[in-house]
Amino acid sequence: MEILIAAIFIIGYMAITLEHSININKAATALVTGVLCWTVYILANSHDHTQIVGHLNEHMGEISEILFFLMGAMVIVELIDAHDGFEIITERIKTTDKRKLIWITSIITFFLSAILDNLTTTIVMVSLLRKLIDNKEDRMLFVGITVVAANAGGAWSPMGDVTTTMLWIGGQITAGNIIKMLFLPSLVCLLAPLLILTRRLKGKVETPEKSGTNDYLDSTPFERNAVFAIGIGSLVFVPIFKTVTHLPPFMGILLGLGIMWILTEFIHKDKDEAEKGPRSVNHALRKIDTPSILFFLGILVAVAALQSAGMLTGIAGWLDRTVGNLTAIGIIIGFLSAIVDNVPLVAAAQGMYSMEVYPTDHFFWEFLAYCTGTGGSALIIGSAAGVAAMGMEKIDFFWYFKRITIWAVIGYLAGAAVYVGLTQLVGH
Repeated sequence: MEILIAAIFIIGYMAITLEHSININKAATALVTGVLCWTVYILANSHDHTQIVGHLNEHMGEISEILFFLMGAMVIVELIDAHDGFEIITERIKTTDKRKLIWITSIITFFLSAILDNLTTTIVMVSLLRKLIDNKEDRMLFVGITVVAANAGGAWSPMGDVTTTMLWIGGQITAGNIIKMLFLPSLVCLLAPLLILTRRLKGKVETPEKSGTNDYLDSTPFERNAVFAIGIGSLVFVPIFKTVTHLPPFMGILLGLGIMWILTEFIHKDKDEAEKGPRSVNHALRKIDTPSILFFLGILVAVAALQSAGMLTGIAGWLDRTVGNLTAIGIIIGFLSAIVDNVPLVAAAQGMYSMEVYPTDHFFWEFLAYCTGTGGSALIIGSAAGVAAMGMEKIDFFWYFKRITIWAVIGYLAGAAVYVGLTQLVGH
């Protein structure tokens, strides 16, 4: 049974990593993989089917928290974008100097990713860079650093990266502590490659010609400012809501979405359906990346099957016996996240390592959040941010490998060293 489940999981995983080569959406592969793993598990243990279904229901409760959180956050961001809210940021960038511009865009990406998430931030920043840089080669370099900055910024925030969110919702980390312990390592992860690349940049960027000042904006200043403020406020409010009420984060994000829904309905109450359609919640729900949500569902269901079958505990024991050192294990998992998706890696780690052994805010969980959040920057396909940038700018895998990978790895290892040193300094 275990061999067959492992074989299904590995084949499914390979199909996911080869998504663009085989032209099969990774969400479809993940769903099939998840269901087949549980099917084999329950058929091989038909005498315990009631208990197995009970385990599945328990896992689905935890998985649904993540999915509802992602869905709510995506809709809020879509509403902000539909009202041109992000123009509040982009219209303030005036410089054309390459060195200044790469610092400005990287720092904005770093902090915006912590508030939103690395995927959404990358999409926003790539759209911004298209308005700021006309030359394709220059723009790709900036986009490459944007991927590094988005992943680094997402690692230290409970909402910045799906894997950090998973650990936060799972109780392995707390919001306040992850910010305190990972902010400096994540910042170093960005600054190390940024300092190196800045020395290599010279001159000014060529900006695209604009037909008019605000010709492309359809919303009013009031709409942009109101929706941007309420939307960002809703996202920032989630950790506060969880701390005060002790309710899971998805409840806070649903509250924020409800408030945003009421606000947008009020703003557009005097408009007809055709006029307010693109700015409505109904339209935002159609625009969100539903395949990504289904991908997370499928892969988390598959990992839950491995966990229930006891296979992940065995892998944890093998790692402990073979590698032993928690720091080394974390770094290895981080590099693995550049090859395969970091979501199942973290889900697997959550199943492999007991919280009785490694309690909340333990060194291992925090280091895992850092490594899986930033290690994916080593390859363009190693993170959701990288895949989004690859699709939007048509960045070639080997171009990124030649131009960005070495700097991303230097930043990743530098940040890891800072975290290890910091924990020894504070006795964490």
